[in-house]
Amino acid sequence: MIEAQNISKIYKSGNVETKALKGVSFSVKEGEFVAIMGPSGSGKSTLMHILGCLDTPTMGQYFFEQRDVSQLSDDELADIRKNKIGFVFQTYNLLPRATVLRNVVLPLVYADVSQEKRENQAKIALQNAGLEESHFHHLSNQLSGGQMQRVAIARALVNNPSLVLADEPTGNLDTKTGRIVLETFQRLNSEQNRTIILITHERYVAEHANRIINILDGSLVEDGRNHRQRILNNKL
Repeated sequence: MIEAQNISKIYKSGNVETKALKGVSFSVKEGEFVAIMGPSGSGKSTLMHILGCLDTPTMGQYFFEQRDVSQLSDDELADIRKNKIGFVFQTYNLLPRATVLRNVVLPLVYADVSQEKRENQAKIALQNAGLEESHFHHLSNQLSGGQMQRVAIARALVNNPSLVLADEPTGNLDTKTGRIVLETFQRLNSEQNRTIILITHERYVAEHANRIINILDGSLVEDGRNHRQRILNNKL
């Protein structure tokens, strides 16, 4: 699905250059659940922006579904972000005075989907994200943090994207609630074959994925199967 080939990113401020990424290469196949892990300043957020077609590398190539992202127009990139990638962020980014259903429907409004169809799709996405139907008409600011994050996951799923990109999705949650959200990602991957890339600085969060890519000081230092998670999956 995606392939990064010798990705480097350099930021310039006057005569000062900062190398955020240094020749990072890896690929992700359809249906994988991958965690990209690294401490603050490691370059993982820069990498996330490139994977999400929010930025382009200074050097190297990034292919999304066999298309060289650097060769695409702004409109083509916007189309990928709108229809091919579902984003889940640490801060939820929900409209506080809109209902749960309205928040999830919103991407479909911009996609010019009919009202009946978009409400049906939104309800299915919310069910897949594990939110109880009794909450569909609550305002988002009436929900707990875990519930709001599940609404954000549903919004990311509603366009049936090729890739779900989750940036520190448990960062604002307590450990128990965070585990529930991570189990939601695991279920989406195992039951629906969703391709998920999870960005995190926490080892215990990364261990919910089936593969861990470790980034340090802008370089890829580890890329391997998560043996612990594989053992857990085999027990299910």
